[in-house]
Formats: sequence, C-alpha cells, structure tokens
Amino acid sequence: MTDSAAPTPPSPPALPGPPPTWVAGRSAVPTVPGRVLRVLEPFWAERRRPVTLPTLIASGVVGVLGGVLLVGHQPGLGAALVGLAVWAAAAPALVRRRNADDLVTAALSIVLFAVVAVRDAGWVVVLCALVAMWTGVVAVTSSRSAPAAALAPLTWAAGTARALPWVAKGVGALAGSRRGQLLVVLRTAAITLALLLVFGLLFASADRVFASLMPRFEPDMLPGQVVVGTLVAVVAAALAHLALAPPSWSDARLAPRGPASRGEWLVPVLALDALVLLFVMVQVGALLGGHQHVLATAGLSYSQYAREGFAQLLVVTALTLVVVAVAARRAPRATATDQLVSRLALGALCIGTLGVVASALRRMDLYVDAFGLTRLRLFVTVVEIALAAVFVLLLVAGVRWRGRWLPRAAVQVVAVAMLGLALVNPDAQIVRHNTTAELATDLDVDYLAGLSADAVPAFARISGQPALRSCLLASAYVPPDPGLADWNLGRERATQVLATQDPGTSTACRRDRWTSVRP
Repeated sequence: MTDSAAPTPPSPPALPGPPPTWVAGRSAVPTVPGRVLRVLEPFWAERRRPVTLPTLIASGVVGVLGGVLLVGHQPGLGAALVGLAVWAAAAPALVRRRNADDLVTAALSIVLFAVVAVRDAGWVVVLCALVAMWTGVVAVTSSRSAPAAALAPLTWAAGTARALPWVAKGVGALAGSRRGQLLVVLRTAAITLALLLVFGLLFASADRVFASLMPRFEPDMLPGQVVVGTLVAVVAAALAHLALAPPSWSDARLAPRGPASRGEWLVPVLALDALVLLFVMVQVGALLGGHQHVLATAGLSYSQYAREGFAQLLVVTALTLVVVAVAARRAPRATATDQLVSRLALGALCIGTLGVVASALRRMDLYVDAFGLTRLRLFVTVVEIALAAVFVLLLVAGVRWRGRWLPRAAVQVVAVAMLGLALVNPDAQIVRHNTTAELATDLDVDYLAGLSADAVPAFARISGQPALRSCLLASAYVPPDPGLADWNLGRERATQVLATQDPGTSTACRRDRWTSVRP
C-alpha cells in the first residue's frame, strides 16, 4: 500500500492592511488605531503642508521685532506690540473663516495682552497674559466643545511641536523650488536692515530725543535677542499653522450617554435643590436680622461671620457647575414632560447657586469692610462674579436646551472678567478703600507701600491724612522708562505725580507711626 501525502488545506485569504510584524519570535497582530490616534494622525500629518512665503516672512519679521523689543526692556509698549504682531501670520486665515466668534475671541486675547502697556502691577499683567494665551488658542483653533477649550494649553504645545517641521520643510522647499525668489527676499532684507542701521545710528547720534525712541543695540544682548526672537518667530508660526489646519478635536464632543430614568435622575437633583435653597434662606435671615441675629444664633461677631465660609462657598459654586454639566448630559428628554421637569430642576439649582454667589459676595463685602481690601480678596471676588455670569449663561442655554455656544461664551466671560480686573486698577482701588474705610484693624502701611506704580496717583489723592500721604509718596519708587519699548501708562502717570511733589515735605514711613496687621 502506497503512502500518499495528505492534501494541503488552502491558505486563508490575506487580510487588508500592513503585514504583521514579528516581535520576540511571535507575530504581532496589527490593531485598529484608537480614538486618540485617529485624531492625532491627521493633525500631525499637516506638518507636510508647505509653508507659504508670506507666512515665513511674517514669522521672521515678528521674531526680529520680538528680539529687539523684549530683550533689555521693561514690560511695556514693546511687549504689547509684539503680542499684536504674532497674529500677523494667522490673521488672514482667521479672516477667511468669516466667523465672528473667532474674531471676537482673538480680539479679546490681543486686548488682554495689551494690558502690559497699561498696568504696572505684575500680578495683573501675568493673569491677563495667561488668559490671553488661553483665549488666543481657543480662537485660532475655533474650539467649540468644553474639552477642546479646557485642553487649549495642550493644543498649543502640540501645535508648536507640529510647526517646527512645518517651517523646516517649508524653508527647504522654498530654497529648492524658489531659490531665486528667496535670494531676492534675503538680499532685500539685508539691504533694508543695513540702511536702517546706518541712518538710524547717524540720526541717533545727532539728536538725543530721537535716540531715546530707538531700540538699544548692545553686543552683550545679542545672544538673548537671538534666542527670544527665535521663540517669538516660532509662536507666530505656530499660530499661523493652527489657524490654517486646526485640530479635529476642536469640535470634539463627549461620548453620548443614554438618558437616565426620571426617578433615578430627579431624586438627587431635587435633594441638592432643597439643600441649596435652604442655605439661601438661612443667609437671607442672617442678612435681614443683622448683627444681633448673628450674635444670637452663631455666637460670632459680624466680622467673624463674614470672614468664615467664603472659600467654602466658592468651592460650592464651582462644584455645582460640574454637577449641572453632568446632570444635563443624563437628563431625561424623551417626552415633553421629561424636558419640562429637567429644565425646572436644573433651573432651580442654577438660581439657588446664584443665591449662594450673592451670599459669598456679601460675606466678602463685610470682610473687606472689617479687614480691608487686598489683591487676593479682589481677585477671588472677580472669580465669583465670573462664575455667576456662567450660571446665567446656563439658564439661557436651558431655555431651549441647546448649549453648543456655551463653552466659547464661558471662555469669553473669563476674558472679560480679567479685562475688567485690569480696568478697575486694583492697586489704586486698594489704596482708595483702605484709606477711606473705617477698618476694624490698624492700617497696614507696609502692604500699601509695596503696591505697584499704579497706586501712586491714589497715594496723592489721600485727603485728611497728610502724614500718611507723604509717607506713601516718599516710599514709592518708579523705574524710569528710557525708551518707547519700555513705556507704560501706569509708570508714566506715577512719574508725573512724583515729579509734582515737594521732596521737602515728604515724611519717611516709620513703623511706630502705623501698626502693620496680618496680610
């Protein structure tokens, strides 16, 4: 009997896609890209988009401007001009969108960064600059969802990393295909720079007033100018690239969740409604009862009552915002009755939270009357007001149960709140309040003397206390603004005030004259 070979079974058809890879002797089955990779791949692939010559030139010019106006200068008009100039390369793409929301948000970002030329208080400038960068990324990427707006800093970092190979590839492509045109541009720029440098030096040596307007060129500042100029150019290029090819996650939405049943959803929301409304009623009783009511029920003085609880109420307001966002996603909406019940329950929670905000602001008002106004107390007050505005927007969105515009509006509310903080001139407001109110503690003169140049005009307006006025003016120091790039409105006004004071009448601050209190 002859052995015959068994028939070979047919091989399975090849699957589409890349061949399997071998790792440690085993074949690794290729996996389907996850949601994150499906979003990141097209975003990162945009680095191959060729950069245009106008964008490249605009980014380079902005970089030179940034190196000249930022290095060796105080924060002032120069920094504000650089903050405006970095939008030059991104502006055409924004305009072509014809989206009013993006343009308004970008304008808020530019105005916020311009605060550096208006206010001298460093804490105000830093806050406004941070919010300006956040709103700028939201505008340039046209972020519409809450996750995209919240992750704007990560978007900015990813956009900067993507812009570097984009610019490098664009420079290589231009050097290869448009070598002659690029050489003409470089030659024109070199000739222009040489002419401006020669004639600028001659004019500066002929007239000191003109020289004060010119940027300072010092050899020891050149390395710093090169580094800062490069960073500014990268920022401008990143904004332009994000405007041309915004990430797809800018319009991402959270994964849809099925609505909860009416009872499952309604019980916790109504319980929270009752608790919030009960708290508000207690606050109304304390407000109407006044000092004696607080003493009788809580055993506290009115100032102690005002001092306690503000931080907790601020946290409650923020947490309620999260609760409303989660509850709105799971709210039952199958029938008209479900929609009405959801609107009423969440609307009651928002209105009750507005009462909590009013209570927190009233406590802060009492606290400030008793202990004085400080930067931190003013800042948290602005934060509480901004949260209240967001809750009002939530009520508006709940009327028609449509809130796609809400994340962008919330970003704009934050930007307007920071802009309002800068416009009220916080340091001057602190001086005006603390020198006119009848505080329950001694005046902290050391704190007032440590305020920025923005407070100097308020020092000069102190009436009825000539010794205090003279003391604060004598302790004020305003660094000069030697050039146009260093110019700042707050320092300019302070310099004018100090120039009109008679130095012979100034009295140095003595610690035995006023007692400092806790900050």
